[in-house]
Amino acid sequence: MKLGVALPITETEDGQMARYREIREMATMAEAAGFDSIWVYDHLVYRFPEQPTRGIWEAWTLLTALAEATTRVELGVLVLCAPFRNPALTAKMADTLEEVSNGRLILGLGAGWHEPEFTAFGYPFDHLVDRFEESIKIIQPVAKTGGVDFAGSYHQAPNCVSRPRGPRPDGPPILIASFRPRMLRLTAQYADAWNTAWLGWPTKLAERRAELETACAEVGRDPKTLEVTVGVSVAYPDLDGGIKDADDRDKHLSGTPADIAAGFRAYASEGVGHIICAPAPNTMPSLERLSQALQVYREL
Repeated sequence: MKLGVALPITETEDGQMARYREIREMATMAEAAGFDSIWVYDHLVYRFPEQPTRGIWEAWTLLTALAEATTRVELGVLVLCAPFRNPALTAKMADTLEEVSNGRLILGLGAGWHEPEFTAFGYPFDHLVDRFEESIKIIQPVAKTGGVDFAGSYHQAPNCVSRPRGPRPDGPPILIASFRPRMLRLTAQYADAWNTAWLGWPTKLAERRAELETACAEVGRDPKTLEVTVGVSVAYPDLDGGIKDADDRDKHLSGTPADIAAGFRAYASEGVGHIICAPAPNTMPSLERLSQALQVYREL
């Protein structure tokens, strides 16, 4: 099982924001520690009721910089919000980032959900799944084969080609984050990997996985051909992570490195192919502790 870590690209509730120098340092530390992947989130702004507005760095620009800053780790987006970018251009960008990174991209995609950022940046928030379905029907063939001819209600890509191609003949793996029936069916049809998040111990994984397997059956796909990936919350309350219920096994992994490594083993025993850890707080001391858990897991 692969282990990845999400990087701190989001403004904290108290207004702290990691600068690129710090993000880069954590990325290179994660690579040196032996993590298999590093991940960024794709949002534009966070606005929740009775909370201050929080900012975030733009995902694709950061990922491109981190492709040059690292040499081994896979580079993932959890997940790229499809409505924010023209789908044919997204596939073209993926080809180029594949080249820059020497074939290390995991192309995570989703339909979007946080309406305030759509409003603030002028994107329509209607028919999100319809729009996503058209997007994936463009992105998947362009990223995988280099071309598509598509005309839809929201997107067009007439006789579209992406040349030159990146180093992998079949392009990057496509990961889709989904949990509702129609998105799960699109995942079963078009993705190489499925993501569900955010969990602590895998107590709720079987229920979510059953829904994915139902979708696979509906489209005639063997679920064993679809990699399962999970976003996992890892809490360090003593490092001021703002987590008061770290003992809630459904919500967080927590405790000693051995405790957290035991959580990793639980996911591996469920056949999960890749977990992405989101440490709280997302700081260098947390990453150091998470690295210790990684070493314990690998030694076992």
